[in-house]
Amino acid sequence: MDMTRQVICRSRRSRALWAWAAAGAVVAVLAAVGAVRSGVGSDFGLAWAFTSAVALLAAFMCAYVAVARVDADAEGLRVRTPLRRRRVLWRDVADIGVYVHQGRHGETYRSTVVMLRGGRRVRLPLPHDGGGRDRAGFLATVHALRALHRRHGAPEAADHVPVVSYATAGRGSALAAGTCALLLAAAVTAAWFVPDAEAGREAWRAAVPCAAGEFGDCVSVEDAVVEEVDEGSSRSGGALHLGDTWGRVTVSHEAAGHFSAGQRVELTVWRGQVKEIAREGYVWRDHTPGGGDVAAVAIVLALGAGLPGGVVVQRRRARGLPADDLIPSPYPLWIALGGTAVWLLPLGYLHPLDAFGSPGTAAWAAGGVAVTAALSAWAWRASRVRTPGAVAADAPEGGPVFLAARFLEHTDYNPHHFGTHVFLGDGGPAVTPHHGPGMFAAKRIPVERLTVTAVRRARGGDPVPSGWHVAELDDAGRPVRLAAAPDDLVRIVRALERAGG
Repeated sequence: MDMTRQVICRSRRSRALWAWAAAGAVVAVLAAVGAVRSGVGSDFGLAWAFTSAVALLAAFMCAYVAVARVDADAEGLRVRTPLRRRRVLWRDVADIGVYVHQGRHGETYRSTVVMLRGGRRVRLPLPHDGGGRDRAGFLATVHALRALHRRHGAPEAADHVPVVSYATAGRGSALAAGTCALLLAAAVTAAWFVPDAEAGREAWRAAVPCAAGEFGDCVSVEDAVVEEVDEGSSRSGGALHLGDTWGRVTVSHEAAGHFSAGQRVELTVWRGQVKEIAREGYVWRDHTPGGGDVAAVAIVLALGAGLPGGVVVQRRRARGLPADDLIPSPYPLWIALGGTAVWLLPLGYLHPLDAFGSPGTAAWAAGGVAVTAALSAWAWRASRVRTPGAVAADAPEGGPVFLAARFLEHTDYNPHHFGTHVFLGDGGPAVTPHHGPGMFAAKRIPVERLTVTAVRRARGGDPVPSGWHVAELDDAGRPVRLAAAPDDLVRIVRALERAGG
């Protein structure tokens, strides 16, 4: 097969995948029969039904990978999966890149993404690289697809492979937007029950002992015997079994340890619920949530919605950027949410229904709103999408200083990527592995052989924090990249240009 004329991508383990798919289908059928025989409503029936569903899903996934195929030739791409067939012509393709999935410990999966003209993207089922097991073969296939595209199409980024990840402008925001909407809906629902919860707590506090034969909103005292104690755990809690009349009463793990089987206890009952269980020397009291508790939950949910909401906002602000450009982190927006929580949570918990009922609470709320407004203005400015090469008006210029910056290539002045900062001042510019003071282990930058060719935003393939910019340098014919925060990078580039004449 001539890789310059045709590229065929299909699974190398088709036989094994079909075998696993057949085994999963057999298990699914047998489990479904077991569910029918045991009765779907019974515990065993539900277990069998769950097993059948899991086996069927696994069989479908194996069959999906076994059938999936991508063919590329002079006309374009042909994609085949069990669910659909698709044809993409080269004239409609803007570029071919790599989609990176992030895990706790770095990259966990790489797949291929086709970027269409107009901004849409198509994820290809193949080639893919799971966990770096065949990274070289995956990259070779991606480069072969890009070579075909260069030959028969018009790529927009022929000089590099676009890398799309969770921190780039090309990542979709549908999941974050859906999560934000669900959390906001939950917050509104919780806020709806604040008056009822506050009224219920006030009714419990105002309840009086019941008269003879009276029941309902009054408090009655009953005798009972603890038949069984389930201490449980500190996370799941414990329970007391009080016979057929009162059944199982859930208590805390610590409270369950104060009771024993056969012990006589005294119950305080209100509205048919056990609110207190007392024995000699110890009383357990049930927590009655009030309006403050529910209001605090509503506030936490609303502020929690701001976490995915910040991601959506940053992606909306990055519209029009290339798909592989790193966008600024939403951390400043999240800091503003944290500052809001500091004053809003205590206010909502202590005054759920009368936040403006007194001059003190009104001043509290007004001061909190002012703090939130100031934090929001700072966060909006700190998380803005900066133009490469632009410097803030208040950015300092003079004075010896250590600036966080990284040369991304191994060079004689940055051996084995040891540098973390660049020193500007007398004896500089120099690369150092520390933030000062002193010039220990510093290596002078040979500015006489460096030429700045471009300043751009960091891309998905650049190992730098989001929000940084990258200066592309020519080091006597060798391309070198220097990354730093936007203002710091402009200062370093100016210093390099001044020192190099």
